[in-house]
Amino acid sequence: MIHFGTGGWRAVIGDEFTRQNIQLLAKAMCRKMKEEQVEQEGIVIGYDRRFLSKEAVKWACEVFAAEQIHVLFVNRSSPTPLVMFYVEKHEMHYGMMVTASHNPAIYNGFKVFTYGGRDASEEQTRQIEAYAKEIEASGEPIARMEYEQAKEEGWVREFNPMNEYLDNIIANIDMQAIRDRGLHIVLDPMYGVSQIAMKTILSTARCEIDLIHEAHDTLFGRRLPAPSEGALSELCTYVREMECDLGIATDGDADRLGVVDDTGNYLHANEILMLLYYYLLKYKGWHGPAVRNVATTHMLDRMAEDFGEVCYEVPVGFKYISSKMQEVDAIIGGESSGGLTVRGHIHGKDGIYAASLLVEMVAVTGKKLSELMKEITDRYGTCWMEEKSYRFSAKRKEELKKLLFSDKLLPEFSDPIAKVSYLDGVKVYFQDGGWIIARFSGTEPLLRIFCEQSTREQAEEKCLRFASFLSLDATKEQR
Repeated sequence: MIHFGTGGWRAVIGDEFTRQNIQLLAKAMCRKMKEEQVEQEGIVIGYDRRFLSKEAVKWACEVFAAEQIHVLFVNRSSPTPLVMFYVEKHEMHYGMMVTASHNPAIYNGFKVFTYGGRDASEEQTRQIEAYAKEIEASGEPIARMEYEQAKEEGWVREFNPMNEYLDNIIANIDMQAIRDRGLHIVLDPMYGVSQIAMKTILSTARCEIDLIHEAHDTLFGRRLPAPSEGALSELCTYVREMECDLGIATDGDADRLGVVDDTGNYLHANEILMLLYYYLLKYKGWHGPAVRNVATTHMLDRMAEDFGEVCYEVPVGFKYISSKMQEVDAIIGGESSGGLTVRGHIHGKDGIYAASLLVEMVAVTGKKLSELMKEITDRYGTCWMEEKSYRFSAKRKEELKKLLFSDKLLPEFSDPIAKVSYLDGVKVYFQDGGWIIARFSGTEPLLRIFCEQSTREQAEEKCLRFASFLSLDATKEQR
């Protein structure tokens, strides 16, 4: 019942996300830590605002305590990157976060972090799954110690490392430049966990701050807590009507970023990556490659080549991005869903740090976001990415997998094809520089199709052609 995807273990609450499975996962983690002889240093665990998140930590704590493994419990809802930062800063081998990130409100789950504050690798998550399977098959009872007893005996210590995390970000951002600019910013935490951190950082930099959607709502306003264009319509309106310098949104656990420019225009995550890479290269004078996943803009490749650098492509999953960044000493890595990190910060996604760096960029350059985007498009041209997601049955998944990966059949495209890759899903590279990819989501039962072309019409046409070829039902498209 415990299966890790690209972003941790996620499951529907009450279906597979249950107290029994949570404690099974905790037992598997205990066994892994003992096998590796790192149990004496303990583990740090945090949680977000989802339904049952705090309770889930306590249920896990009961197992760790019974196994005599100390738990540092971040005792208030917190951003995922805070836990990653703590694991890295204090050289711990393991940390966990209760979250389902940007998934629908009926989901919850666990992310596992390893030494260096990284997302657990596929090899490590497979080991955890194997331990859980062995424990379940053996029928052995899972020992538990009541939470209050675990606290009294010192196996669980509640604490809040937020100040340490914020001080680290503040020390690495040009706060004086932001103070001098006097920016008016509106924040949209999407009912998630970023508002305290973002408000503290920007208030320290003397920004004028407005907040929307800051309440604790486990249904996330009945929307996906993902900073997509459709979900940020109110933020766009607010920026225009209140004449703000920019709008900033983060997903449910604050590891992904969404941005609205000074005109109220939504910036795609690809554009945020382009802006920050350009800023680091041109205005800060950094040198180094970029890393992106297979479903992220190739405009980064053009930019890297222009500055004498290289852009590397990896599978979807931030663990692949952070690993490649370390290997090639990249200065930025990111994905089209809004996650990114920068050299010198943690090895995972951090929407709070990325937002702070973006505000620094506006202050240091003295230019509005719309002006900076024009500077980039004037230099590198424009493109459009179309994204579509389709739900399917278990039977259809097997049919689609056979068609795409066994038979390796593709639609007939009008543009000449340069190559086809099966690194992650099936990706078609066209000779004109455009591309299209179809891949199964690692976090939800969805088939996703991404296409980047020079115009919206071309991208939409290719997406629909691919969907039609796969006989995907348009009524089951997730919007």
